[in-house]
Amino acid sequence: MASEERPEGTAGPRSDGRHEMPTPPSTRTRRRFGFGLLAVLLMVALGVAIATQVSSTGSGDNLDSARPADLLAVLGNLNQREAALRQEIAGLEQTLSRLEAGGGSSTAALDEAKSRLAALSIQVGTVAATGPGVTLSIADPGKSVGSEVLLDLVQELRAAGAEAIEIDDADGVAIRIGVNSWVSGGGGDVTIDGRKITAPFEVVAIGDPPTLAAALNIPGGVVDTVARAGGQLRIEQSSQVTVAALREIEPRQYARPGN
Repeated sequence: MASEERPEGTAGPRSDGRHEMPTPPSTRTRRRFGFGLLAVLLMVALGVAIATQVSSTGSGDNLDSARPADLLAVLGNLNQREAALRQEIAGLEQTLSRLEAGGGSSTAALDEAKSRLAALSIQVGTVAATGPGVTLSIADPGKSVGSEVLLDLVQELRAAGAEAIEIDDADGVAIRIGVNSWVSGGGGDVTIDGRKITAPFEVVAIGDPPTLAAALNIPGGVVDTVARAGGQLRIEQSSQVTVAALREIEPRQYARPGN
């Protein structure tokens, strides 16, 4: 989530109350276009990988009292997630190197770029996504589930390998969670990405269902946190869920891909 400057990997409230949550020409022209697009995608992949890893570092506060089986499940998924990100980045770097050396056809380069773009679009939230995952129902009769609880929930899902997350509220507001999402406000007055949401909440997350459920059920974890706040969290695992809400990517005003 966007926040004021602080050390990487640190989640917490900003001074304004927000909390951080842990993309027919000639042959020569087409080659140049394919190279430029792959370069941009490489930068996006690196940014998403770093943001995902940073957002995951703040979610281990409740692991001390976890059962060994739960810890192994979460650790195994994190290792797989890290390996997949490293493999994706390595693949982009190899493709970029081939383009720089002039190898491969322009058609192959464009096909590679489109494939990478489709995968990264899911991660940044510009396209809908389907797959196995969990649906979380959060009841809050006392209006006591605030932004810090939802922050913990999103961080735990990300740390457990969730690839796409959506939060829906009682009024039909649907918000796709992104790497720069933010949440603020206390119980009964929660705002996500500048949009106020009303309980009860429904959270849809795509990932390995048993791993996501185990991460949330760790003793002292999100399920217990919601209960202590006066709410109730119900988890439903499914072989297929849909994350349909989309994010609008704002153009960067200052940042540009480096050399």
